[in-house]
Amino acid sequence: MEIRFCGAAQTVTGSQFLVTVNKKQFLLECGLFQGRRTETYERNLNFLYEPSSVGTLVLSHAHMDHSGNIPNLVKKGFTGTVYATPSTVDLCKIMLRDSAHVQQSDVEWVNRIRAKHHQEPVEPLYTTADAESAMDFFAAADYNRPFTVAPGATAVFLDAGHILGSAGIQLDIEENGRKFRVGFAGDIGRPNMPIIRDPNHLRDLDVLMMECTYGNRVHGPFDEIEERLAGIIRQAAAGGGKILVPSFAIGRTQMLIYLLHKLFDQNRIPEIPVYVDSPLAVQATEIYRNHPEDFDRETNRVFVRSHEDPFGFRRLTFVQDTAESKKLNALSFPHIIISSSGMCEGGRILHHLRNNIEDPRCTILFVGYAARNTLARKIMDGEECVRIFGEQFRVKARVEMMDSFSAHGDRHDLLNYVKTMQPDRLKHIILVHG
Repeated sequence: MEIRFCGAAQTVTGSQFLVTVNKKQFLLECGLFQGRRTETYERNLNFLYEPSSVGTLVLSHAHMDHSGNIPNLVKKGFTGTVYATPSTVDLCKIMLRDSAHVQQSDVEWVNRIRAKHHQEPVEPLYTTADAESAMDFFAAADYNRPFTVAPGATAVFLDAGHILGSAGIQLDIEENGRKFRVGFAGDIGRPNMPIIRDPNHLRDLDVLMMECTYGNRVHGPFDEIEERLAGIIRQAAAGGGKILVPSFAIGRTQMLIYLLHKLFDQNRIPEIPVYVDSPLAVQATEIYRNHPEDFDRETNRVFVRSHEDPFGFRRLTFVQDTAESKKLNALSFPHIIISSSGMCEGGRILHHLRNNIEDPRCTILFVGYAARNTLARKIMDGEECVRIFGEQFRVKARVEMMDSFSAHGDRHDLLNYVKTMQPDRLKHIILVHG
């Protein structure tokens, strides 16, 4: 067996791992690399292997840094099967379409600015038609049910507890008369988080491929998150400002809605409107509603059995129409806008930042990880001036960061994951995504 690391090696984005077993190739993940615009485009456009030679793609979950380059893979010649859990298949259907739409919209906006400077126009990485074509290759595989990915290689999904439908991938390999087990952990979730189940660890492994995104950090206790979030909202509302929350449309947005629902019910935050301004997040939330089988016991007990919607409350408005999104810029009273993307590399959040980043009454609340060279990381690192759609803006808004929202396991969670392995059997640990 040979594993080639074509992404998420010494970086946290662009997961792609090419596996060769019995002279046949299959792929684990096909994610988008995120970073500097020029470098990003070239790295995502060109694969380090021939897509037509890959027989199968096995996908751990729907986040763009793991699934976002699948349309380009198909465009370049892949004709195999993409295996994912049922929830992941449903999420990818909307995410890949949205990714293509966002790329086309952003390129259109950027090209207007480039035209002013007499620069050549740029092309999107892939189109909505490419995304639609890619969905024909998806096949759903339930948790804990084995399926064949190559001659002599069987895979099974175990719940990774990261986002809805996320999975660790257990691979049982038979090659040259030898049997062994390889585990790809995917993105490892955190125990005792809202909505979804705790991680189900891969076991009895000979080789472990494990992400280490937060391997050098320790998250704060989750029970402190609610009060910190409530405090930021109370402070911003008292100052008459709005709160912009760049958030990943899948996982993070649903957790925020869940917690805001709870805080409103407990009268811990003022009665200000909340807008989820992301068509993708709106669709993703509906998919969450449609897959209660993936919820943990507490969510089922508190919401599902009482027939109360965990992702809906009186002050919440889902915004899909572009015209309605633009109207949010005219609001003068305190409110919260949750909008994708979390790394501020595309989507409607860029327009909200463009209109509000120089307003000292505004609060920008980051609730997740941002890779190096992304707009979110530059703002989080305290840069005084940033470029949005090619134009320069001064950062005058208040910037807050809450990494305890992260759906990634921290240093302790990752070490505890490894401690469940059999030390006399586990021969190799390969760290990726860090």
